[in-house]
Amino acid sequence: MSLDTPSVPSTREHSAIAVLLVFLKLGISSFGGPIAHIGYFRREFVERRRWLDEHTFSDLVGMCQFLPGPASSQVGFSIGLLRAGWRGGLAAWLGFTLPSVLLMIVFATAAPDLGGWAGDGALHGLKLVAVAVVAQAVWDMAHRLCPDGRRAGIALFAIVMLAVMTTAYASVLVIAVGALLGIGLCGGTAAKACEPGAGEVSGWRGSRSVSGMALALYLGLLAGLPVLGASGSEGLRLFDAFYQAGALVFGGGHVVLPLLQQQTVAPGWVSPAAFLAGYGAAQAVPGPLFTFAAFLGWVGQTGPGHWSGAAIAVIGIFLPGLLLVVAALPWWQAMRMRPHVVAALAGVNAAVVGLLAFALYSPVWTSAVRSPVDFAIAASGFVALVKWKAPPLAVVLFCTLAGMAGSALLN
Repeated sequence: MSLDTPSVPSTREHSAIAVLLVFLKLGISSFGGPIAHIGYFRREFVERRRWLDEHTFSDLVGMCQFLPGPASSQVGFSIGLLRAGWRGGLAAWLGFTLPSVLLMIVFATAAPDLGGWAGDGALHGLKLVAVAVVAQAVWDMAHRLCPDGRRAGIALFAIVMLAVMTTAYASVLVIAVGALLGIGLCGGTAAKACEPGAGEVSGWRGSRSVSGMALALYLGLLAGLPVLGASGSEGLRLFDAFYQAGALVFGGGHVVLPLLQQQTVAPGWVSPAAFLAGYGAAQAVPGPLFTFAAFLGWVGQTGPGHWSGAAIAVIGIFLPGLLLVVAALPWWQAMRMRPHVVAALAGVNAAVVGLLAFALYSPVWTSAVRSPVDFAIAASGFVALVKWKAPPLAVVLFCTLAGMAGSALLN
């Protein structure tokens, strides 16, 4: 079966336009982060429209969680690919991504005018949202990805590495060391994951030549963009920064935070305050969290301009994950059955927990929590997310209003 052929019986709804309209509706209404997005996809495409069967959808989700990149966007892109070919894949990505991109650009244009006690309080409240949301992500990922002492040790070692290293490539080194430690320490996890039937992909036979070209393009850009960016082109440097972040994000979603911080705040393109305010605002919009890149591309002090900068940043951060989906589809079953690959991934995932835990301290905590009242607001948001299962939008509103109230009291 080629990638242009759907994996379920054809219906009258398999044009790219139909795919675009369905994903546009999801892009407008899908709040709650990547795990929630996958739930929306299951209800829409397995239960309601029956574009996929349950087993194929589960295999697809497993593959996208295995790869670097934004898992929910990769799942959506894959569904579009299998439903209506290449145009369907692009339509699915565009429909799911565009609403969030436009909302982040609206916030980027409004942020400079948010002055006075109300504006300052709202922006500070959004920074406290980031504390609560990243703390929830660390909590959830630690339970899921570090269930034993060995993987908890890898996460702790990652934190120690980040605490003592000052290189701009610290995150990449942590991920590489996590993979090596996973191979050495997580063999039992690999053996269990590779039992017969685990990760089996039903009926996917994509073009291996196209797969090879996609992988070559992914690796070529990863290696070549830093060289091309050194030529002096601001657009190429901007594209390289977001491509590098998108290419190295294992775990998706919130894990992109430390990588984007290194690529945009460290070189002085975006101020720490603007970075955290934009990240907080990203929690309030539907669709993929990676559209935070649109905000950074718009407000950044490099690049060809607002609209061009936002477009370059968004394409740069999403492109590597989409290329990897195309590269992995024909090979997924064979990859998933190799114990060393599974063990390396277990180590990488554990290292990612340490990476995100360190980002919770710096820059998130150190830039946002300035007083005991700030701590109380952030802690309330965290408890609301973790224990009360409050919608992220409600937590955004609470922290924003609390930040404004605190600012009013100080003035």
